[in-house]
Amino acid sequence: MKRSLTEGTDLVELSAVEQARLVRDHEVSAVELLDAHLDRVDRWNGEVNAIVSIDRELAHEQARAADAAPDERRGALHGLPIAVKDMANATGFVTSYGHRNFTGNVADHDDLHVSRIRRAGAVVYGKTNIPEVAAGSHSANSVFGTTRNPHDLSRSAGGSSGGAAAALAARFAPIADGSDMGGSLRNPASFCGVVGFRTTPGVVPNADLANSFDPLVTNGPMGRDVRDTALLLSVMNGGTPAVPCTPELDRAALLDLRPRDLEGLRVAYAPDLGGRVPVEPAVRAVLDDLARRLEGAGARVELDCPDLSGGDEAFRTLRAAEFRRLWGGLLDEQPDSFLDFVAGNIREGDATTGPGVMAAYAEVTRLTRAAARYFDDVDLVIAPVAQVLPFDASLDWAHEVAGVPMGDYLEWMRAAWLFTPLGVPALSLPAGFAPGGLPVGAQLLGRAKSDVELLGAALAIEELLDLPARDPLADLETVAEAV
Repeated sequence: MKRSLTEGTDLVELSAVEQARLVRDHEVSAVELLDAHLDRVDRWNGEVNAIVSIDRELAHEQARAADAAPDERRGALHGLPIAVKDMANATGFVTSYGHRNFTGNVADHDDLHVSRIRRAGAVVYGKTNIPEVAAGSHSANSVFGTTRNPHDLSRSAGGSSGGAAAALAARFAPIADGSDMGGSLRNPASFCGVVGFRTTPGVVPNADLANSFDPLVTNGPMGRDVRDTALLLSVMNGGTPAVPCTPELDRAALLDLRPRDLEGLRVAYAPDLGGRVPVEPAVRAVLDDLARRLEGAGARVELDCPDLSGGDEAFRTLRAAEFRRLWGGLLDEQPDSFLDFVAGNIREGDATTGPGVMAAYAEVTRLTRAAARYFDDVDLVIAPVAQVLPFDASLDWAHEVAGVPMGDYLEWMRAAWLFTPLGVPALSLPAGFAPGGLPVGAQLLGRAKSDVELLGAALAIEELLDLPARDPLADLETVAEAV
């Protein structure tokens, strides 16, 4: 086995693109790559708690099979280790939904996006943590406990794909899957300093949902950088007879992603969503700096925001109706089986009616059409992802933002979910750090079905910012070694 290119290099620090190349070129084995990541899990998962189940024997069996595969059968993700979000089914692993009633729910099949990831050669070794039934953006539940932010172990990693984001930041995996209704790909990416991409609805087909036409929910890719995220999206995207409305992206463009020209790019900067949300000053400062740097690179930046009116009520109505459908029966049978704020969200569904739900869908349609017109004159919208820095992990949610009390567990996340009804792709990109070193993400939004173009803009901004790709656990590692 050749090691000339990796001698003295920590494999887990390499990008997913580079790790896949090394395995494809037989310079590193899939077993070696898996062991490097499992060693990292063994060292730090006790503190981070991103990975909630592991099957080492199954993972090594997959890795050995990957090493034995001929070159012509080596896919885009060949040999890359991954842990799947605990809302998705992966054969042989428990899908617990972060709820104690489902700890024996061993999956006998893969969800579509998981099967695609496997077919592309990835090695599935475990599951990543989530909030209870993926409700909210703080990954804590009574089954597995709280996932902590690798940048500061006293802080939240966000959610609902918080285990996935923390696993990326902690170097437990080079890529991760997630899902997003109200920011579940975007918020944890911002908190953990990684990329989370809520694609245009349908780009990653909802083939495993009871309502595959739900415009609010989508699975999506996460990575430590933009090219890694595009690599995973190239596998997750694709048509299926089960979901006829599935945009096909240019796979070659995803695999050879090029930065978009920032010169003359028409950018709408919405630092508080047109006065709709409070934002902590430390978050605003990072976004203001990004806006200035874009102007310096030749972009045309103006304060503006798409039409978001009516999005609050439509989003909350559809979310409550869906929560009632999914979890209402269990709540009726076991009234104390959910966290109080989750139970309250489920009970809100009791007040929804058929005409009310259809009115909400009509409002989503209006907002989607308004967004299509808006992007006739704008190439890119930049807004906050999370309105706060990662908060104390002992809290249930952020009860205050910039001195403004939040009414419930959803309100502090409005900067993400107010964009959900627009039907446009939205990406969380690491934009900088607040004093003290906590990450801040910028939310980038583009025209519906312009997912590749949005990734290209994100890549150009990533290169403009040139943030250090530092291991957030490195300082703790140094302290541990000294002790």
